[in-house]
Amino acid sequence: MKTSFASFIREKRIAAGLTLREFCRMTGFDASNWSKIERGLLTPPQSKKILDEIAEVLKIESGSQDYKELLDLAALASVSEDLIEPEILEQLPVFFRTVRGENPTEEELKTLVTKIRSAWTREK
Repeated sequence: MKTSFASFIREKRIAAGLTLREFCRMTGFDASNWSKIERGLLTPPQSKKILDEIAEVLKIESGSQDYKELLDLAALASVSEDLIEPEILEQLPVFFRTVRGENPTEEELKTLVTKIRSAWTREK
């Protein structure tokens, strides 16, 4: 998975051949604010409706791996950095997919629980 929503979305926009202004015209975003999102200065939208519109403009098919990554990275951007340790960070997409009603494997869930318990124990 990419490290941030900002880098993921910028890469997909450029790959789609869209300038920042064209992308904003198509999505209705203010170019100045969207630029801040792509630079990681503002958190990305959290609304599934808006993320679906972004995916459509970028030709990211609903349900694809890129689509799931788009949703996961948007959700990760809203989590406080104080709460994220690298070991937990890599497992959060499993958590977000579970919350969205997808079915992670039993192994993915066990790994997530183990990482969270380990981090919790270290903090006490």
